[in-house]
Amino acid sequence: MELLQLRYFQKVAHLESITKAANELHVSQPALSKMIARLEHDLGASLFDRQGRTIRLNDFGRSYLNRINRVFFELEEGEREIEEMVTTQHRITSVSIALPHILPFFIGEFMKEHPNVHIKQYTGTAAAMKKQLEDGDIDFCISMRPIEGTEIEWVTLLDEEIFLSVPPDHPLAHRSSVHLNEVCNEVFINRPMGYDFRDLTDQFCSEAGFTPHTPIELEEAGAILRLIELGLGISFTPQLSLLQENLPKTVQIPITAPRCRRNIGLAWHKGRYFSQAATDLHQFTVRFFKHIALTYFDDQSVGD
Repeated sequence: MELLQLRYFQKVAHLESITKAANELHVSQPALSKMIARLEHDLGASLFDRQGRTIRLNDFGRSYLNRINRVFFELEEGEREIEEMVTTQHRITSVSIALPHILPFFIGEFMKEHPNVHIKQYTGTAAAMKKQLEDGDIDFCISMRPIEGTEIEWVTLLDEEIFLSVPPDHPLAHRSSVHLNEVCNEVFINRPMGYDFRDLTDQFCSEAGFTPHTPIELEEAGAILRLIELGLGISFTPQLSLLQENLPKTVQIPITAPRCRRNIGLAWHKGRYFSQAATDLHQFTVRFFKHIALTYFDDQSVGD
């Protein structure tokens, strides 16, 4: 049994197609079929259920694929470890983060401490981050909701408050707090459907007993605050989005019911080898969110 044979099986298993796998592997279909048949013969069990040209992994195949994935994961991690051992110049780490407002400060503070590190930053939803971790594309991710998986570790970094943002001349602007059901008839401005933050705030509204009327959907949080300033609606704003520089003129009101907060957390693959740069990033991230992040928050914009 050879590694090439196992790699070919892995590709066929993921695609469940001899034709597609052969095209991606740049081998002929007959040669690939023969190699899979030889593997099944060696194992003494069929790994696929076949109906004409259609193949599907069976229980034997799924069980074997899980093992093969782990084998190749360990081999790739071994290559990473050896690469760093060979050269002390290997100072690369990667992180996926979904907090655009705090990102420049996070990266800036890290680079002050570790100027020789090459850091690669990605973004995505919680589901996309989970896949990035499982595929070994990133060392860590910083997410707005827990990322779960048998091989994934997730720890809370910060319990962040989410405010209701209104224009300065809004009837509620003078209030020290608000119940969310008081604004059930308001026009909301929010992120598009499918964003983790939109899912979370829609859940808050559901708990308050209404579905928000959201005719304006924007990807950029700063633009949302600008439209609120112009009086076009109200919205939700997480604490770390209220940076001290160049804030639009809006008022942030604490929400007393339901509880509107989110956990920002750090996740990583438990089986992944971490370079020294990745270890430095892990330690810095915990310290940043514990001691530094909230120093950028402008509490003057929050209603008294």
